[in-house]
Amino acid sequence: MDKGVRIARRNCMLTLACALIVLICVCIGVTMNLTTLYDENFDHMGLRTFCMFTVNSNILCAIGMSLLISYCVDGLRKHNFHVPKWASVIVYAGVTSVALTFLVSLFILAPVKGFVLIFTGSRFFLHGLCPILAIVSFCFFMSEQKLLFLSSLLAMIPVLIYSFLYIMMVAVIGEERGGWNDFYGFIERFPIWLLIVVIIPLTLLIATVLRVVHNRSYDKRIKTEAEFFTKIFKDADIHETVSAMAWLQKSIAKGKDIIVPGRVISVMVENNEGNVSWEECCQIYLKEYLARSEAQDLKKLWI
Repeated sequence: MDKGVRIARRNCMLTLACALIVLICVCIGVTMNLTTLYDENFDHMGLRTFCMFTVNSNILCAIGMSLLISYCVDGLRKHNFHVPKWASVIVYAGVTSVALTFLVSLFILAPVKGFVLIFTGSRFFLHGLCPILAIVSFCFFMSEQKLLFLSSLLAMIPVLIYSFLYIMMVAVIGEERGGWNDFYGFIERFPIWLLIVVIIPLTLLIATVLRVVHNRSYDKRIKTEAEFFTKIFKDADIHETVSAMAWLQKSIAKGKDIIVPGRVISVMVENNEGNVSWEECCQIYLKEYLARSEAQDLKKLWI
């Protein structure tokens, strides 16, 4: 099994493990809040727990992580871990939201209310474990899509929606008219304009840091795979290298799907001194892959 396949399988298994743990832990944390009708330290229990950004951000993250499970299973089966861009953006938005939850809990809520209170009970899952696992998985294991700045803006949408809702329910409507009390204490302690000025840049900063680390993992994986194939077939030209890749991948492939490693080929083309195009290399790969398939079918007929 080549290094590229090993990296894909490792990322698949680690992402799958993190996704399952996050999904289970969010269910546990939310269920604990729903079944706790009274808590002297937190007045938003029972159904009112869905007013809290902590709960909503973790639910969004769990939804995103649940989308990855089928892709992880498919990746382990086909030796090709691929997550579509739309799913990556949903996960990115969820991870950005829980990262904000974790940082606010760690640096704002915990110093005021105490670390034990903020990171015990259901809050152990929703403030700590789930956000950390989601961040690690997204930044280091989900290296299948390179995200652009536009994705960072999209990832901010859930935070902006909740911020607008919180200001409307607390500051505009108010608890006496059926709105929310200021359970985070932001409106009471700070002017609304200051909250807007701080929340938007902070969320963008978090999203940008997550995207940069994620993209570095992507670049590192693609470079490692390209260097692997180039090193093995260093004495051959790029045409022979791509042909050998096709034969190697077909020998370990499962199922009928044909997967052309276009990202790896593009890196090899960029570092090749010869005058060869990406399209030409992909055509060579596909031709050799099909030739290997034909040879295997003929072999089966003779056996």
